[in-house]
Amino acid sequence: MSVSGDTIREIAQLARLHVEDEELPALTISFNAILELFEQLQAAPTDGVEPMANPLDASQFLREDRVTETNQREALQAVAPLTEDGLYLVPRVVD
Repeated sequence: MSVSGDTIREIAQLARLHVEDEELPALTISFNAILELFEQLQAAPTDGVEPMANPLDASQFLREDRVTETNQREALQAVAPLTEDGLYLVPRVVD
């Protein structure tokens, strides 16, 4: 698979990125190299390979889940401009 400069411009527009004309050839080469790498990875035989979360077959040591701090909600919310039922009230920023 190969992409053209027009495809790179379209992807940049969708990502809301500005691409200068002089950057386009280098971006096209890089993008095509990435796609070629994906094609090589997809060609690798993976039949019978079990998925794994860690290549070292290690497990995460988990500590005991316990509360170590006292509840300071009242003290922290005392300086807040607006609170209600233990929640901070903020101005709406999205319509």
